[in-house]
Amino acid sequence: MSTVAIVQARMTSTRLPGKVLLPILGRPMLAYEIERLRKTHGLDHIVLATTVNSTDDAVAEFCAAQGLDCHRGSEHDVLARYYEAAVKFDARVVVRATADCPLIDPDVVARVLDEFASADGCDYASNMLTPTFPYGMAAEVFTFAALKEAFVNAREPAEREHVTPYIYWHPERFRMRSVTMSPDLSGHRWTVDTPEDFALVNRILTALYPVKPDFRIADVLALVQANPEWESVNRHVRQTMVRPSEGARQ
Repeated sequence: MSTVAIVQARMTSTRLPGKVLLPILGRPMLAYEIERLRKTHGLDHIVLATTVNSTDDAVAEFCAAQGLDCHRGSEHDVLARYYEAAVKFDARVVVRATADCPLIDPDVVARVLDEFASADGCDYASNMLTPTFPYGMAAEVFTFAALKEAFVNAREPAEREHVTPYIYWHPERFRMRSVTMSPDLSGHRWTVDTPEDFALVNRILTALYPVKPDFRIADVLALVQANPEWESVNRHVRQTMVRPSEGARQ
């Protein structure tokens, strides 16, 4: 089976426009995430899914420069964008990632993939069903069949915008596996949604990447623990999220 990571990205983020291509150490932020995903054991292909809007021509140009396949689709119906990309690149298993996670750990993605593969008949596996990982390490793995069923049947706006709620809001339809870690590090915010988030991630990458480009969660954790004042920059940030625990929508 072909396992394809589909990374969603657009330039029109509400709280930090253009964030995915903001420079860190002279490279677009998104380049770090793609580099790290390419180190993930078990991935056959990586595709970037952006919009047809002219504002995202720069994202398409980034893909061309990176030798990265790109699919362009609806801005707001992200579920359709994912489904079209999966069809186009013949994905049998889909790994969902978002372009605001430049610190994502390839070993974490591989662990979710392993859990998915080891569970007989699994439709969906994630490390966010029960959040224990730092925010910015999210990985979801699901079958093309589950994605297609969601694409055909999802009606709620949140189900179309956030891709996977139809799956995890319907546990009676899909077999799911949860991946957790100990200790619980979910209080750390290493994603990029605001200028404050970017300031922290920029500082982390600037410190870590030149000396250890193949860093992992433990390295980031050691760095922020050695510099506890760093995380105060975005500790106040609150982000509206669609969580599995919210239950099925009618």
